[in-house]
Amino acid sequence: MNSLFQSQTIFLNLPDAEIIYYPAFFDKKEADEIYAELMNSIPWQHDEITVYGKKHLQPRLTALHGNQEKSYSYSNIKMQPHPWSFLLQKIKSKVETVADVSFTSVLLNYYRDGKDSNGWHADNEKELGINPVIASLSFGAERIFQLKHNTQKDQKKNIVLEHGSLLLMKGTTQHFWKHQIPKTTKPIDSRINLTFRLIK
Repeated sequence: MNSLFQSQTIFLNLPDAEIIYYPAFFDKKEADEIYAELMNSIPWQHDEITVYGKKHLQPRLTALHGNQEKSYSYSNIKMQPHPWSFLLQKIKSKVETVADVSFTSVLLNYYRDGKDSNGWHADNEKELGINPVIASLSFGAERIFQLKHNTQKDQKKNIVLEHGSLLLMKGTTQHFWKHQIPKTTKPIDSRINLTFRLIK
């Protein structure tokens, strides 16, 4: 492991999971700069999803960047990647130093306020292969990240994802756990999330 992050590393003790949290992966100054540039430079889109046969706008904006031949599909949405920007390549390179994976894409989510959310799901799409490594970065307002085990109902965990933090999910996590960003009624500012993935 990169010694730079050893003092800022939290290993979550959860069954059937390998989850590591880096609360200050980027310091506040750099995180502020990244947040502002992402807000203004990313080509955000607002897709429809189908839930129980009805179409709804997703409760967040999204964008996909990555290797041009690596599309990504979820919830009946197929996204074609935009090219890597210099900023995203720079962020990716730093994330890869601790993830020990060469990522091919990043899915970005823009949560405009507390009404925006991401429901219970696992990052287990077939394009990600077996035991995918998911590196999730947070910039902007803190949001609660909830985890629940698929079969052990007493196994739940809430994590406050801080500005500039990295959450790394590895091993069998996506096979045994689901996660979500729930809505909140609290007045809350916007948040940008980057989830780096290796698409097979």
